[in-house]
Amino acid sequence: MDQEQTAEQINALYHKYSDSIYSFIIFLIGDSEKAEDLTHDTFLRAFSALKTFEGRSSEKTWLYSIARNVSMDHQRKTILRRKLAAPLSSSLSSKDPLPQDVLEMSEAEQELYRALNKLKEKYRLVIYFRKIQELSIEETALVLNWKESKVKTNLHRGLNALKKQMVKEGYSHETI
Repeated sequence: MDQEQTAEQINALYHKYSDSIYSFIIFLIGDSEKAEDLTHDTFLRAFSALKTFEGRSSEKTWLYSIARNVSMDHQRKTILRRKLAAPLSSSLSSKDPLPQDVLEMSEAEQELYRALNKLKEKYRLVIYFRKIQELSIEETALVLNWKESKVKTNLHRGLNALKKQMVKEGYSHETI
């Protein structure tokens, strides 16, 4: 595959999946401006790696994996910069939805996201992929680089933790 074909293929993937990848990155890092940059970085990495893509997963799950790695790299670098610059005195990043997103959500959705953002990362990720993005167990396992049994176990535990968190916070209606 030559450079031009690769560019055309990545361009097609970008148009097809960029909104999903952007939403996922916002979910992970909570910063819309940085999510735009990281979405572009995801597709740049995909461009570089397209020749090695073997098709063992769908293009979508492959891109989610790249996006997850790009976001994790960004978070590691951010944490390192902050540790070097000054001691950490508060939370590294807000996991609450962005203000403009909150305005567009129903009350039940707002409650759900607030509770979801208080869970362990592995629970947030598996719930995001299985329940919000509606990926299959197999696709979720590929994105997270987990076994399918781990996806099932963490989904079950995550949903239970989410219900407990919602009860703890006194939410009035069942949103999951």
